[in-house]
Amino acid sequence: MIEFKDVTKVYEGTVALNQLNLTLQSGEIVGLIGHNGAGKSTTIKSLVSVITPSSGQIFVDGKELSANRLEIKKKIGYVADSPDLFLRLTANEFWELVATSYDMTNAEVEERLGNLLHIFDFGSHRYEVIDSFSHGMRQKVFVIAALLSDPDIWVLDEPLTGLDPQAAFDLKQMMRQHADKGNTVLFSTHVLEVAEQLCDKVAILKKGKLIFYGTIEELKGQHPEQSLETIYLSLAGRREEVSPDAH
Repeated sequence: MIEFKDVTKVYEGTVALNQLNLTLQSGEIVGLIGHNGAGKSTTIKSLVSVITPSSGQIFVDGKELSANRLEIKKKIGYVADSPDLFLRLTANEFWELVATSYDMTNAEVEERLGNLLHIFDFGSHRYEVIDSFSHGMRQKVFVIAALLSDPDIWVLDEPLTGLDPQAAFDLKQMMRQHADKGNTVLFSTHVLEVAEQLCDKVAILKKGKLIFYGTIEELKGQHPEQSLETIYLSLAGRREEVSPDAH
């Protein structure tokens, strides 16, 4: 279980996240939805310790994040939406780096990697430099990295962007299977159809505030006879000015 309690993040006077209270149960896929600048990436980056909230607390399985960062980090697989730091590495070098941070043995890496390379049809590109890849191929590299240690919690920032239809289908199936085993999947998306198809619950953010959290059915029940797109736009409004959290 993951709990955000009154989590606020302020960047240079701009409130990117405003007193977020959100509980994610184990066994659920939760989708974060909102325009650019709504606070999706700030929420994710706070959970994975990329940034520190200005105030509030985050708990993972009852343990407070700031006091248990290393332990909690090993429970979380994270795909950044723009991991430019690693472009000069080969895909394999990057995966080895990730495996080291999770204390995986070589045998564990080979077994898990063999399976993921097969699923994502990526074996022939294993030793190529990431910088030479298309966006979709880079996305596969970082998704494989996040899933490599088979962590309890998957945190995916726009994971389906740029994936070919087969890879996207396979990843969605893997997300569902992972949650069905009692684990947690949190991902951000711009695509409402994906949220409707995949999520047990959706969290809609607007200008750093949580404006809805629940099932798609509950959302539709509050706005009968309206399409999901119409409901979302009526809640989230027109595209907002992009804040420092431009995701």
